[in-house]
Amino acid sequence: MTENQESDMTQQDPAGSGFGGGSGSGWGSGPGSDQSNPAWAAQDSHRVSADQDSADQPPAREPGTIDPAAARTALLAVRTEVGKAVVGQDSAVTGLVIALLSGGHVLLEGVPGVAKTLLVRALAAALSLDSKRVQFTPDLMPGDVTGSAVFDSRTAEFSFREGPVFTNLLLADEINRTPPKTQASLLEAMEERQVTVDGRPRPLPEVFLVAATQNPVEFEGTYPLPEAQLDRFLLKLVLPLPSRDEEIGVLDRHASGFDPRNLAAAGVKPVAGAAELAAARAAAREVTVGREVLGYIADLARATRVSPSLALGVSPRGATALLSTARSWAWLAGRGYVTPDDVQALAKPTLRHRVRLRAEAEMEGATADGVLDAVLGAVPVPR
Repeated sequence: MTENQESDMTQQDPAGSGFGGGSGSGWGSGPGSDQSNPAWAAQDSHRVSADQDSADQPPAREPGTIDPAAARTALLAVRTEVGKAVVGQDSAVTGLVIALLSGGHVLLEGVPGVAKTLLVRALAAALSLDSKRVQFTPDLMPGDVTGSAVFDSRTAEFSFREGPVFTNLLLADEINRTPPKTQASLLEAMEERQVTVDGRPRPLPEVFLVAATQNPVEFEGTYPLPEAQLDRFLLKLVLPLPSRDEEIGVLDRHASGFDPRNLAAAGVKPVAGAAELAAARAAAREVTVGREVLGYIADLARATRVSPSLALGVSPRGATALLSTARSWAWLAGRGYVTPDDVQALAKPTLRHRVRLRAEAEMEGATADGVLDAVLGAVPVPR
């Protein structure tokens, strides 16, 4: 990792990026994440001391494998590449990278025109991944997403024609505008990484992410996602309207001839690929989590279940999702262990769609993020 990239990570303000909750817990280490703290760094320190004898020479690797440090540098460069096409959505890029590292899916929520589609297209271009887009409409059928058997008159046989779900990054645009039957067609793909057509399971690519979008201000003619499907999304990212300076930047780019349909002309180029993602995933799985941090995650989940403002709290699946995202966040920050700051930083993006407000709390103006803020403030932080 270069010195400039480390400086960029440590200076990012998580509260302003939409991943708020931890003091200084952006992509870099902040106060409270000191490596000398024995509560959660002991396991990592033990691992370092055990390997001290071999520190003079780099570890042997299989030919063709990617060094984890090189993979981290490549993924950090993704944000720069996406920034050539998208202005002011760094936190959403971070969330999508975390979802790829954790093997999960993302629900993007924002008003029309905040670059949700362009964001996914630019990310796919920067990662050298295949991407497809499906516009979800009331008449969309499940076979239009997963694929179907088609009769070939030349051979007098049925052959399977793959649907758009057979890709690396699937943009499910306005997923709440299609009936539940079609929404459910994504459930098996998202959870099992396969689709079953005519009784035969067909595996999806190793790198597979569904980025579904929905409009938060227009509900006429929509079908709200059921809790079971919402729980399949690892993160829910809220894309805000740009600030004044960011909006001027958008206008300046378009005045200079920027074409959102031609990302190559904008200078977006691949800086990472499937090999870097595979190395990054393997390295992120090695990040250690102390028992105190595990207890903190469990306490946060249990606190939501007894909150008077919530009709539905976080399930154990939600707690494991928070563990996974915090691990990926810690690895991106260059640490081999998870701190409470990491958990706090990812709590709202990971949990906001897994809780349901009581009707009376909603009428009083309560929000899921507000309740999670209260939970984060009430649950003791391990020190």
